[in-house]
Amino acid sequence: MRKIAVLTGAGISTSAGIPDFRGPKGVWTQHPEQMNVYDIDAFLRSKEDREYSWAWQKESPAWNANPGGAHQALVDLEKAGMLTLLATQNFDALHEKAGNSSDIIINLHGTIGTSHCMKCGKQYQTADIMAHLDQEPDPHCHASLSDGSECNGLLKTDVVYFGEALPDGAMERSLRHIREADEFWVIGSTLSVQPAAWLAPAAVEAGVPLTIMNMGKTEYDSIATRLISEPIQDALPRLVQETIEKYRD
Repeated sequence: MRKIAVLTGAGISTSAGIPDFRGPKGVWTQHPEQMNVYDIDAFLRSKEDREYSWAWQKESPAWNANPGGAHQALVDLEKAGMLTLLATQNFDALHEKAGNSSDIIINLHGTIGTSHCMKCGKQYQTADIMAHLDQEPDPHCHASLSDGSECNGLLKTDVVYFGEALPDGAMERSLRHIREADEFWVIGSTLSVQPAAWLAPAAVEAGVPLTIMNMGKTEYDSIATRLISEPIQDALPRLVQETIEKYRD
């Protein structure tokens, strides 16, 4: 069975209606002050900054969007038994919403789908927090501690904020799967943000053919085996279908 590892970036989500952050019309390009929404120092510093961060995220397209045809195509690739890794630079949880298995998804920049207590580590579904955000705009943990008291630690989405490290082992796991793959596809990433961008040359160094699908140029076009510069919502479903038909047992 053909083994395909995939890295997705903002381009696959813009095809589902989520604006990117750093592009010409990106959220942070037009509103650089909103970068503080995902700044860990600002989040920890004040109640006002935390309330703004939570409120902004609740109204963000990243929270309210639904997966598109490109996301569904990767579900089809997994169902065909070919998708062995779905590493993503996006934190919108659209791959999970589309139906890809958590076993193959690696959220390199975290995910908005889950949250945790920064004190006791208790995990929360972000949807449960958002449902009560009007009553508790600065969410705190209500878990009971061993002494019977309430934890009261700060709750934070599992998005990797500026100033935080990537999830432990995420890059190592991604690299291992890429080296074991027959192909590595980069979908909708400019490959300009490290360390995720390093996966492309690492694949080529390991002898794994690299496909880059992106509407604009990327940092590593020159080492790609195949470049696809078409709208992702059209090109990815077509590529997946062609691949399934070619390598179906």
